[in-house]
Amino acid sequence: MKRLFLSSSFNGVSKLFSSFANEELKGKTVTFIPTASVPEKVNFFVNSGRKALSKLGLTVDELEISTATENEISSKLQQNDFIYITGGNTFFLLQELKRTGADKIITEQIDSGKLYIGESAGSMIMSPNIEYAKGLDDCKKAPNLDTFSALNVVDFYPLPHHTNQPFKKAVEKIIAAYESELKLYPISNSQAILVNGIDVKVESK
Repeated sequence: MKRLFLSSSFNGVSKLFSSFANEELKGKTVTFIPTASVPEKVNFFVNSGRKALSKLGLTVDELEISTATENEISSKLQQNDFIYITGGNTFFLLQELKRTGADKIITEQIDSGKLYIGESAGSMIMSPNIEYAKGLDDCKKAPNLDTFSALNVVDFYPLPHHTNQPFKKAVEKIIAAYESELKLYPISNSQAILVNGIDVKVESK
């Protein structure tokens, strides 16, 4: 059964994750992927997410997809208990996941029941296609990405930072442009989308 915890800002909703996981977190290990933040100047959220996971008692095992070996990517994604992908540039993230084959391993792990945690870009790549993210991220930062087709783990489109600055207007524009054609799920920094098999709900902290 697919289990996903999709957020805008994990630090703001970590308590929600604790109850969603519904298991003892102490002693468990999470594969922490900060790849989306690599081309970004602002990346304070990476450290915030890392600290929030540690506070929950999890061991954080970092995996930088853009520089890791094939073996490292494969073993960490398969052996650790959870997978976490931070925010940043969604297009760069997808480019690196596809280039390394990590996208396939992640979807296989999710399909086999491993709990996945997404934050902002990490949430959006679960959708069928990330073209809608152009309103938030610069797709030129992923010059080798030849398709916007994403991991297609969910049939909807998470839209982070709804009502939150500095993204408020950008998110409103995306809603206006795509709401008639895409199943958008706008969430604020204090909300998360909880996916349990076919059950999908938005919860606020």
